[in-house]
Amino acid sequence: MKRLKWRGLIVICVLILAIIYLIPTFVSELPSWWKEFLPQNKIQLGLDLKGGIHLVLGVKAEEAVKTSVDNLADEIETNLREEKLPYLEVKREGLKDIKVILVRKEDVEHFKKIIEEKIPDLLCKGAERKDRLEIVKLSLKSEREGEIKRMAIVQVLETIRNRIDQFGVAEPDIRLQGRERILVQLPGIKDPQRAINIISRTARLEFKLLAEEASIEEALKGNIPPGCEILYGIKEDPLTHKKIKIPYLVKKRTLLTGDYIADARVLIDPELNEPYVAITFNKQGARIFARITEANVGKRLAIILDNRVHSAPVIREKIPHGEARITGAFTLEEARDLAVVLRAGALPAPIRILEERTVGPSLGQDSIRKGVKASIIAGSLVIIFMIIYYGFSGIIADIALMVNLILLLAGLAMFQATLTLPGIAGIALTIGMAVDANVLIFERIREELRLGRTIRSAIEAGYRKAFWTIFDANTTTLLTALILFQFGTGPVKGFAVTLSLGILANMFTAVFMSKVIFDYLIYRFNMRKLSI
Repeated sequence: MKRLKWRGLIVICVLILAIIYLIPTFVSELPSWWKEFLPQNKIQLGLDLKGGIHLVLGVKAEEAVKTSVDNLADEIETNLREEKLPYLEVKREGLKDIKVILVRKEDVEHFKKIIEEKIPDLLCKGAERKDRLEIVKLSLKSEREGEIKRMAIVQVLETIRNRIDQFGVAEPDIRLQGRERILVQLPGIKDPQRAINIISRTARLEFKLLAEEASIEEALKGNIPPGCEILYGIKEDPLTHKKIKIPYLVKKRTLLTGDYIADARVLIDPELNEPYVAITFNKQGARIFARITEANVGKRLAIILDNRVHSAPVIREKIPHGEARITGAFTLEEARDLAVVLRAGALPAPIRILEERTVGPSLGQDSIRKGVKASIIAGSLVIIFMIIYYGFSGIIADIALMVNLILLLAGLAMFQATLTLPGIAGIALTIGMAVDANVLIFERIREELRLGRTIRSAIEAGYRKAFWTIFDANTTTLLTALILFQFGTGPVKGFAVTLSLGILANMFTAVFMSKVIFDYLIYRFNMRKLSI
């Protein structure tokens, strides 16, 4: 009797715990005291049920290699100036090669030594003399190239995660798929294009000086001075509201990048009544910005985002506090999105969308409705069959079946698992498997009763003899579900989750809980006859 009380207590506690975890899913407004002491986890719906977007992104890791080689070229120039070695040009060629043109032949060996000691990522491929100039060819080492590509993919993944977090999407699924692809699933997105824009924007922020000493007109004719480039800005005509491309001749050398941004927020310009993005640099960025503005008072500093000049104000004085603003006739939404990507950081390499699927919320609701309808019909038929075939014992099996469903759904909420359309199929499958265990037990009990055993003895023997058969069947199915979870993706993983939880709930209700009910009825009512 004492053991029966304990087993009954375990069943009641598990049932109460399951109901507590299910309430937040089905009750929209919870009292304030609930939020302080009790769980608030809800069953999360997958992309196929809630609607949203599914993206497979490819990372152009080669661009990260090019950027790294460009930085190394800048570093070479710095070293040449420090060592006072005259040179004509330092330029990247192709993906990972750098061509250096030195003026004097006697500087070649000295230059090679500098590369070997200070820039070990580069390998000297040789030198040749041409037109009285010394041309040294360098190349990025293969192992370093592979490392840069791997790091670029990892950084892109983390940056996209940061952007999605700041965008405020609940339960996103963002992970590597293979070696160079990134899977992004955003359930519940109402504006897919806006989300895609935020994810795919490179958001490379740069500060460069304008080449005011040269003529922009001559540069547009093709006479671009060395070390300079033409970039464009977009300005809207206040009268015609047409967008006009404005060319700027800027120096290629980047003085400061968005890597030093500590914060970016949207503010409203009180004079123009237009939103702009105010950025604040971290301590290191603030020091660099102060040094740049101090050294270039009176010059124009271009603020460039993704190779587009947003503004080019004149530096009036030293700016010591590391604050700047990005203007550009933004809408409030555009300014907010820009602040999000700047806070999350720039992508180290551009991305391209390889696959894009949008699932509408109405399609998801339709899937839920049909899935629930199928589960109710299947469950009802099983309940009716069990009552007709096993009588009163069938009612006990039906109670176990309903508790099984409650435990399964509570498990989804407790573990924050995502319910997908195949997951609903997993629930329907669990319904069948749940009564299968009871059928095995009941048939064993029938056999024992036919041999003349008492009800108590027949039930004990029936559960004991059927246990290992049920255990083996559920264990093999559970192993299959775990393999599906480990190697499956998206909907397949959702199916594996519901199937696994259903099997565990089945073992508890069919083998443990229904036995407790039988034992209680025999003890309490001293049953002489069993309807089975």
